Amino acid sequence: MRIRNIKNAKEIVNNSKYVVNDFDNYKYNLNKLFKNNNPIHLEIGMGKGQFIMKMAKKYPNINFIGVERYDSIVARAVKKLEDSNLNNVRIIIMDALNLGDYISHEIDTIYLNFSDPWPKKRQAKRRLTSQVFLNIYDDLFKNKKRIVMKTDNKGLFASSIVSLSNYGYVFKNVSLDLANSDIENETTEYEEKFMNKNEFINYLEAEKD
Repeated sequence: MRIRNIKNAKEIVNNSKYVVNDFDNYKYNLNKLFKNNNPIHLEIGMGKGQFIMKMAKKYPNINFIGVERYDSIVARAVKKLEDSNLNNVRIIIMDALNLGDYISHEIDTIYLNFSDPWPKKRQAKRRLTSQVFLNIYDDLFKNKKRIVMKTDNKGLFASSIVSLSNYGYVFKNVSLDLANSDIENETTEYEEKFMNKNEFINYLEAEKD
């Protein structure tokens, strides 16, 4: 994905109440971050933030954390969040490989929305559903492990089905055409572009004890 720089991105991010710039202070204690004991859901690769904002509005008794690597992407999400008055959303800027250094057995659900497919065979370990990341997620989950994934990329979806199955996940819901299914769904910006072109969205919900 090409990342377009946004003017004053660092300043926007540093001054936002939604971005956790002092995440070390909440290491292994996310309840302190939200000042309650509500369930915590994590979106890895939150993009411009539309999905996480919709979910936070819909489920005020669930806390949502969005993870992104780049200031310029987060800055775009922050601009939307600043007018939302949502108290159950926070953003952290971090490589997902490092999540286990800060979060331990606190997450109820992980969302993977339109992740980078890393299509080449030598890139397989970089996919967010590879065994490398599934190992990391094990220690993030509080109890039962639950992953919800959406993608337009058939190759990524197929490899994810195999990876999750081999790792012991059980599929609770699968669709190859999410828009025409009866699955409850909040869309991302990226997703809406594909739906407007009548392209199929793949969906899965997987759990593991």
